[in-house]
Amino acid sequence: MSRTLVQPVGQKRLTNVAVVRLRKTGQRFEIACFPNKVLSWRTRVEKDLDEVLQSHTVYSNVSKGVLAKSKDLIKAFGTDDLTKICVEILEKGELQVSGKEREAQLSSQFRDIATIVMEKTINPETRRPYTMTMIERLMHEIHFAVDPNLTSKEQALKVIKKLIEHFPIKRAPLTVRFTAPKSNLAGLMEKLDEWNAIVISKDESGSQSSLVCEIEPSILHSCEERLKDVQGRVEVLSVSAHAEGGSSTDQYDNVEDNVEKVHSVPATKEAAAIAQLSETMQKQSLSSEVESQGQALGKNQKRCKECAIVMEDKSYRDHCKSAWHKHNYTRNKNGLPPLSQEECLIEIEMAESNRGMKDYDY
Repeated sequence: MSRTLVQPVGQKRLTNVAVVRLRKTGQRFEIACFPNKVLSWRTRVEKDLDEVLQSHTVYSNVSKGVLAKSKDLIKAFGTDDLTKICVEILEKGELQVSGKEREAQLSSQFRDIATIVMEKTINPETRRPYTMTMIERLMHEIHFAVDPNLTSKEQALKVIKKLIEHFPIKRAPLTVRFTAPKSNLAGLMEKLDEWNAIVISKDESGSQSSLVCEIEPSILHSCEERLKDVQGRVEVLSVSAHAEGGSSTDQYDNVEDNVEKVHSVPATKEAAAIAQLSETMQKQSLSSEVESQGQALGKNQKRCKECAIVMEDKSYRDHCKSAWHKHNYTRNKNGLPPLSQEECLIEIEMAESNRGMKDYDY
């Protein structure tokens, strides 16, 4: 009976190692780091170099264990101090990750950016925030690409500027409290008029007067400087002022490659609006359909009782696979009347929007 001869492997497999690579003067230099520590170092969260580096060693190839030559280090970096060289590679080098890891990181950062955009913006007509799915769709429409070298907040502010140029969206105002002596109240009111501030409440009890207002985020720093003239101060109460009643349900549907805007419906009136729309559309469409469908069907026609329509026999199979038919099939089982295709799309979009907001309920 033959036995398999197992040869010892003289190579130490890399586990729990993140490689940072830098090309300089035609040479490749690499360092071995701990995973998830490189980004923490670059964002200044982690300040201890020993917690980031596996060892203070510079390699030309980490996976093969080949060390970089001293003459190559002096030629490329002007020094042979390994600690300084490691810091430079850590700052300027490229983190080597697999395709799936990079895709997961970009997807997670894209979601973080969309969350920040949702928190900091509102619909100017309804003064309510857009839903998460709506923000992500708008970011795809402006062809936004995540930059892993920038923070999520920096990229979110850039996204907001681009969205304002193309869509009805604006920065959510700040809710602040201005406090000043009563003798300087007139001067404070003049400054509020210059800033186009919206006064929410006013309190003149005691020797100090305080006003709760909504202002644009861009003028906050100038407010702090100009309030010194009236001996006042400003206190931020909320970084994003939203109207009560939930999120905006504005949706942009891509129909035949044309993006159309569907006007928003307040969250508190969604059910009533859908019910009313269903009744009116149903009375108009079903009455005419029933009259025409009362006649005998042709040889090549079939009737869908769930959707209350008649169609060609060859298109019946595709219709049964559509989201419209499946939605009406569920409504029929629950004893509800059928919806038209337009009504069905609106109801599905609203359901997806509400489902997306449940994961990000602040």
